[in-house]
Parts: sequence; C-alpha cells; structure tokens
Amino acid sequence: MGLDDALIFTRVVEFHSFTQAASSLGMQKSTVSRRIALLEERLGVRLLNRTTRKLRLTEVGQAYYDRCRQIMLDFAEAEQAVMQLQQEPSGLLKITAPIEFGQMYLASVLGDFMRLYPQITAEVELSSRTVDPLEEGVDIAITVGQPEDSTLIARRLLVTNRCLCASPEYLRLHGRPQRVEDLALHRAVLLMQDSQRYWPLSNESVPCQRVLSCNNISFAREAALAGAGIATLPELIVEEALESGRLERLLPEVQLPIGELYAVYPSRRFQAMKVKTFLDYLIHRLPIDERHRLEPGAARLITSRP
Repeated sequence: MGLDDALIFTRVVEFHSFTQAASSLGMQKSTVSRRIALLEERLGVRLLNRTTRKLRLTEVGQAYYDRCRQIMLDFAEAEQAVMQLQQEPSGLLKITAPIEFGQMYLASVLGDFMRLYPQITAEVELSSRTVDPLEEGVDIAITVGQPEDSTLIARRLLVTNRCLCASPEYLRLHGRPQRVEDLALHRAVLLMQDSQRYWPLSNESVPCQRVLSCNNISFAREAALAGAGIATLPELIVEEALESGRLERLLPEVQLPIGELYAVYPSRRFQAMKVKTFLDYLIHRLPIDERHRLEPGAARLITSRP
C-alpha cells in the first residue's frame, strides 16, 4: 500500500463521498473511484459497500481505515514536528495555578517568558479549586498532587518537604512537643486535603485536636504565625518565617508527606509549541533542588488511582 492510497481511502471514508474526497484532493471523481477499486482488487477484499446514497465500511474496511488513519496522523505529526523547529511560540496561553505558587513563582516566570516571546499572550486564574483542563479549555492546570483522570498528561514541576512548625508565642503558652506522641495534646492547624482526625504524618497515626482547617496554605501559615496552633506546611511557604524566627521547626526527625506540584494538560497528539516551550522554561526557572526536577520534556501519562 502506498501512502497515496491510504490518503485517498481515508478521505473517502471521512467525507462519505467520492465526489467530496476527490475535490479535497484535487482529483477527478473517476480517478478516486478507480484507485479504490484497484486497492480492493490488490488486497482481495471489499472495503466499502456502495449504494447510490451511502458509503459504508465493511468490517475489514473499518479495521483497514483505523490503520490508515493512524498512518496519516503519524505522517502529519512528523511534518508538524519539523515545522515547529522553525517556529516561535505564539498565541494565547491559558493557565490555572494555586494562589501561592502563582504569587511566588508563576507571575515572574511568565512575565519573563512573554518578554522572550512577544507573540505570547496569557490568561491566568489563581485558585484553590480543582480545574479540568479538558472541560474548561485550559492549556496548563498546575495542581497539587497527581490528577486521577487517566486521559490527562501530568508533568511534575517540583517536590517540597513539609515541616511541623509553630510560633514562639504558641510554644510559650502550650509547651514544645518532645516526642511525636506529644502532638496529640496540641492544637492543630490543618489543610482540608489532610485527615481531620489525625496529624498528617507519614509513618505515625497520632490523633489531633483540630482547631482550624482551611484550603489555603498562606492562610494556614498566617494562622500559625498568630499562635493558633501547630501547622504542617511546605517548607517553601514557611522558609522565610523559619529563618527569621517567627516560626520554629518542631520534631525535625518526624517524617511528613512530601508535597508535589504537577503541570497537567490534555493528552493531545500534537502538543502546542507554546505549551511545551513554557513548561520547559518554567521547570528551568523554579528554584528547587536539582534532585526534585525532571528533565525538560519529561512527561508521563497519569493512570487512575485504585
């Protein structure tokens, strides 16, 4: 089978018409009809059932069409890959991200990216809500943790440790926990993504006295700074407060779950140049320890959780 035969056959199937397929290919209808007849003769099978009004694929024809269509997609993708090497990113880039990540990193990185590529425009929504990029037409949704949707591609941006911390005023009033079991006696500032009955520890099940729960890590940090209780927060968000002494790290030997941030986007065969280029640039710019990065271009299909 030649590539021309695959193209002619797929066009006939997709247009449901010899006439329209011939027009799209700049050929005569009689030529298209003859090429399909010769193709069927060479293969020794009937691919299409023809009536005066309709064309219908036979069972063998459907299987043949599926393979031909895949060949056409692969060919188009190869052409696009070559053409993109000669193009610069352009167009509207739609992004959603957690509020803190947007404020701390995304704004400056995106601003620099748009300066380098002036044909890029952007729309950014900072929110704690879960966004489905397929349903909402978003190019990149930056999320905390892996998505459960198996139709999405996820690219890990960073990993950050969490730590137990409290203000000096809270520790003065309530004492400092000396052992992990002591946490059961302390007031807990929790994130809604965590269990509301137990401290979010990796290898321990310690009950907690929840006094505050929220869906925003900056809010939780400010509450901890004000003395509301002990919080378990990403080190990135409390680094300055720990260095200045406004918060104190507690039980550093205790293991807490790590925090992961992913860039999620629809599983398209032809990923837009603007998306790939920006993700590579973003990962390169994130001030994270090298062991927490993935190589530019690395991405994987997220499988559904059990």
